[in-house]
Amino acid sequence: MWIGKGSPDIKIDIAETQKLLESAFYIKGGKCSKVLIIPPDITRLHSGAGEITQLLYQMLGKNDVFHIMTAIGTHEPLSKEQKELMYGDIPWELFKIHDWRNDVVEIGLVERDFVSDVSDDRLSMDIPIQVNKILLENDYDLIISVGQVVPHENTGFANYTKNILVGIGGQNTINRGHYLAGVYGMEDIMGRIDTPLRKVFDYAEEKYLKDIDILYVMTVRDRDESGELVTRGLYIGDERKPFEQAAKLSQRLNITRVKYPLKKVIAYLDPKEYQSHWLGNKSIYRSRMAIADDGELIVIAPGLREYGEDPEVDRLIRKYGYHGTEEILQEVNDNEDLRNNLVAAAHLIHGSTEGRFKVTYAPGHLSKEETENVGYQWADVNQLMEKYNPEKLKDGMNDDFYYISNPALGLWTAQELEE
Repeated sequence: MWIGKGSPDIKIDIAETQKLLESAFYIKGGKCSKVLIIPPDITRLHSGAGEITQLLYQMLGKNDVFHIMTAIGTHEPLSKEQKELMYGDIPWELFKIHDWRNDVVEIGLVERDFVSDVSDDRLSMDIPIQVNKILLENDYDLIISVGQVVPHENTGFANYTKNILVGIGGQNTINRGHYLAGVYGMEDIMGRIDTPLRKVFDYAEEKYLKDIDILYVMTVRDRDESGELVTRGLYIGDERKPFEQAAKLSQRLNITRVKYPLKKVIAYLDPKEYQSHWLGNKSIYRSRMAIADDGELIVIAPGLREYGEDPEVDRLIRKYGYHGTEEILQEVNDNEDLRNNLVAAAHLIHGSTEGRFKVTYAPGHLSKEETENVGYQWADVNQLMEKYNPEKLKDGMNDDFYYISNPALGLWTAQELEE
């Protein structure tokens, strides 16, 4: 079953959201005394998922069991301050923490022949399917995955089964899935609905998740005429169709096609949302197809304090740096620590420009030496904040540069995208 509503010209408020949720619950039927909500963490602060989760708590929180496990993937666990910012007064004790290395069970395997086929022979590797054991051990009546459909560097579009298989997935799934995307190449993935990793997840859903009843609640967000983020689409269901509809709307709303490659791009990273390169490098991922050869991306990141949110991933980023696909593939071949953490290798590939354009970072809490050691140029964040004041700039062209106020909200390209 699925229901949905979406258009570039509408705004779906919280009252309309509740009506759509109630309709979905009615169609689905059955009891729901034990409920698990799987929403995103603070890295998707602007997704609308926080408000929807608060609404679900108002609607279902008085049931016998109501748990929330944020889909953190490899990110740091949600802090109490972040919980309050995104999820308001929902009691802290209702939140469960996902541990991608230890709290997972393996439920199946996507064989290397399938992976080789969907990747056009760019990678031949089994991908184990691991999920948090809470899905199998707690006998929930209703599991609700909440999140935003938006262009993404690994799956083409975020959300749907990615929220389960990465958000509360295990290290083998995440490592090898990310590596598949890294080897295949972001430019052939972002903004496309059918991608190699999405096909792997579709395979896993059909074979290994079919007996786990999950209701997906997916938003599509956009800025209105005043610059405020609003919900343009809300799609709810337990099948792939609502995801497809949401992704098609996101293609219309969240992909900005510039007329010509850009020589200079300024991206701002809100410190409430971005404290690591692991997240902050979305500024590179999402703008790279819009940047001209020999162009420059300047990233103003006052909250940046680390490279990876996982300690081992942070160490590997500092050790190997962002030095291009061919070098990273060779490092994987030569070094066991990187082979055992392919998610880090994929991130290093994604964060490399292949020498095509320059990246200058202005981090709030990382030194010039740290920044240059991983392959980027460094600038003083206070000087750049004064020169490029985020409160005064508008998204798009500003004099001789193009400004992006939050790179996680879309994809910018000077290329035509084909399915």
